[in-house]
Amino acid sequence: MQQKPTRARILDAAHDLMLTIGLARATTKEIAKAAGCSEAALYKHFASKEELFVAVLQERLPRLGPLLRRLAEDPGERSVADNLAEIARLACHFYAQSFPIAASLYAETKLKRRHEDSMQEMGTGPHVPIEALDTYLRAERDAGRIAPDADTFAAASLLLGACAQRAFAYDSTVGKQPPQPVDEFAAALARTLLAGIRR
Repeated sequence: MQQKPTRARILDAAHDLMLTIGLARATTKEIAKAAGCSEAALYKHFASKEELFVAVLQERLPRLGPLLRRLAEDPGERSVADNLAEIARLACHFYAQSFPIAASLYAETKLKRRHEDSMQEMGTGPHVPIEALDTYLRAERDAGRIAPDADTFAAASLLLGACAQRAFAYDSTVGKQPPQPVDEFAAALARTLLAGIRR
């Protein structure tokens, strides 16, 4: 059986380690070792651990960005409620997978600051999906499908914030109640949000 290309092996190893031991503890040396390559080979593909983290988010986790860009350009024939439910479903899956990876950053202030500085240099970060959803909602507002005075940025923040909070709340096994299924949660969230911004 043919071995995967080095870049793909590095991404797989980084994803696995970031999920199991967290971003803070997953060193490039350990990632390279798990990928079966040298640390120098890793740096041929990724300039930094932060760049590798962004690649993991973009290539190994559910992709929210392309959906938001497509909907902003053309909301299509579906209702705003259906579009918002689809966004919420994908966001729930994205945050459920990214939360365990990034959570360890909050335990190390210096590392978190360095990580945030790197994200800013690369033009990415947790604000990007909110801004992209805001762009989509403004397109819907311009098309007359939501209220002309709707605060689209607040609505985007509410929807994605709820999805991120769901990942945080159900990451623990402490609760006795199983979480509401993602599809039900996403549809209910879309309906509730839309009730506040509907035309």
